[in-house]
Amino acid sequence: MKALVYHGAGKKRWEEKAPPQLIEPTDAIVRIVKTTICGTDLHILKGDVPTVDEGRILGHEGIGIVEAVGGSVRHINVGDKVIISCITVCGSCHYCKRQLYSHCEDGGWILGHKIDGTQAEQVRIPYADNSLHPLPADVDEEAALMLSDILPTGLEIGVINGKVQPGHIIALVGAGPVGLSTLLASQFYSPAHIIMIDTDDNRLHVAQQLGADTIINPTRQNVVDVIQKLTNGIGVDVAMECVGIPATFKVCQDIIAAGGYIANIGVHGKAVELHLEELWIKNITITTGLVNTSSTPMLLKSVQSGKISPEKLVTHRYPLSQIETAYDVFSHAAQEKALKIVLTAE
Repeated sequence: MKALVYHGAGKKRWEEKAPPQLIEPTDAIVRIVKTTICGTDLHILKGDVPTVDEGRILGHEGIGIVEAVGGSVRHINVGDKVIISCITVCGSCHYCKRQLYSHCEDGGWILGHKIDGTQAEQVRIPYADNSLHPLPADVDEEAALMLSDILPTGLEIGVINGKVQPGHIIALVGAGPVGLSTLLASQFYSPAHIIMIDTDDNRLHVAQQLGADTIINPTRQNVVDVIQKLTNGIGVDVAMECVGIPATFKVCQDIIAAGGYIANIGVHGKAVELHLEELWIKNITITTGLVNTSSTPMLLKSVQSGKISPEKLVTHRYPLSQIETAYDVFSHAAQEKALKIVLTAE
């Protein structure tokens, strides 16, 4: 089969690999129908994730058809169309029993990280019963693909960790795919005002279309001044960091109100400066996390009912065989006006 293989920092190649085989009785083999590229994949290619070995097939998101199952798989059948969760869940370890699936002792984020991932024609999924979600026939495949990672991430690590409530003024720093997913998910909780902050005017325009009330471009506006004026000098109730760089985390610290929540969503490859000398007296709560995907079944029902439309985040489409071109586009997202890229197997 063909797959996108990591060959060290800055190096990747679409090449021939041996097809996956069932190893454990809880495994399934899934033929990829659609996959996508995540900002985390770019972090890997930058060398920010040293736990990824050379020779690893990248990718942790996908929609596919089950082609084989191990003898212990009970609820997933050959021929099922499924959503592949970015988090692999054994279901029985110490962390799984606490619903901290991202820390599963034999799973967690392993696809495209510690085992071969989804940017391939086929993929092996451990603990298939817990790590695959059957896809109803009436759900759009592109919408469902957003449930592999970014929509649960925005909801769980941003909105739920940040305790967004009706009437809150919230700010999202970073209008990339994860930030826009968080924007969509936040509207379940009816905040009074949603502020989106980014340096990319195109992404800010998309954010407005998806429900942002105020947009701020730091290259032309003073973020703190605008938010102080908007909130009568108080600040925002929840600030969500959606990028993963020191500058955006600092913005969150600068704009948070006393008693507020800073929810970090972005993947950080460098240390950030924490101004605890200013925050301690403001009763600030800071949360971090890797998505558990426990919200995926609920989000799937919300997509099925039309309450949320994450397929609106898709801007580019390519055949899977053109994944190297797609990476080039995604790596220059601002000039290409790229958000989520869908790669479809031929």
